[in-house]
Amino acid sequence: MDRPTEEVLVHPDGTTITFLGRGTDKKGEFLIVEHLVLKRGAMNGPHWHPILTESFTVKEGKVRFIVDGEEQLLGPGQHIKVLPKQVHQFWNESKDRLIAIHEIRPPGNHWNMFSLIHKLTKQNKLNSKGIPWNPLWLGMAWECIDGYIVGPPIFLQRGVFGGLARLARAIGFQI
Repeated sequence: MDRPTEEVLVHPDGTTITFLGRGTDKKGEFLIVEHLVLKRGAMNGPHWHPILTESFTVKEGKVRFIVDGEEQLLGPGQHIKVLPKQVHQFWNESKDRLIAIHEIRPPGNHWNMFSLIHKLTKQNKLNSKGIPWNPLWLGMAWECIDGYIVGPPIFLQRGVFGGLARLARAIGFQI
């Protein structure tokens, strides 16, 4: 599938994720989205991806990244690349809003993750930190990050979260 069925995901708080493109070039497969974020604060927890490379370019506002323990504050026109296996986390530090272009190579399940979080947000099924209340949805969300959260051992994440995702799909949960 080259294009998602929903190309703009608008959350109740105004956060918007816009599909800009997906394809293959000389560097391989990619997905490009634009994030518009109005809420200040953490946008995710510390995590890492075994094979994904993520690049972020700030168009408006400020975003703080911690990548492998190194902190950077980026403003308009600035760029950061997060390589496979680098632990990273980021925060919207903008006074008004953040707009950033996000490229994911290869795309993995990232669009599914954005779609699932959008769906759960609209259905009020996330806690204040953006984590699904229902463990089955949590498993589905974990599966979509194409990586691992920092803390629990990998085998435990695969067993618990992966098992929850398999059970969720078996009983009919869909992104």
